[in-house]
Amino acid sequence: MPLSPLTTPETTHQTEVEESLDAPWNVVVHNDPITKMDYVTMVFQKIFGYARAKAERHMLEVHHSGRSVLWSGSRERAEFYVQQLHGYQLLATLESTA
Repeated sequence: MPLSPLTTPETTHQTEVEESLDAPWNVVVHNDPITKMDYVTMVFQKIFGYARAKAERHMLEVHHSGRSVLWSGSRERAEFYVQQLHGYQLLATLESTA
């Protein structure tokens, strides 16, 4: 039995979901009043492999602006980084760029 134009399966929603999964995700660290700046810098170096100067720039952005986007990429890797940051007692979240 041939499909009429009215019974053609809808694929728009599925495509939108696939595109949102492929969109980059940001790893964001938020400021807290307790954690020492040197400790935050060390964590950024250890987790992301940043040079001290880059880690310090991000630490200062967190300190002055309340947050810093540390990394952007796949959701799976972003979730991994957030878990690592939580392991060091830092407040981190994921943000979709879509």
